Amino acid sequence: MIIVNLDVMLAKRKMSVTQLSQQVGITMANISILKNGRAKAVKLETLDRICRVLDCQPGDLLEYREEPQGAEKEELS
Repeated sequence: MIIVNLDVMLAKRKMSVTQLSQQVGITMANISILKNGRAKAVKLETLDRICRVLDCQPGDLLEYREEPQGAEKEELS
């Protein structure tokens, strides 16, 4: 599973969701969806803008963790 560490980077940069939203140019709702790990996809252009504003690498925002054993896996459509 992919874990989004946007909240960690926002805290490190002492930046609010509102400030990030304004500087990146996407809605606060979409930033919140990403921050809370509910996003199904992220455009590379959006990831680029977030990294530019937060002065970080994509790997600072995204982390891969194996699914716990016994966890149900969603079927890809």
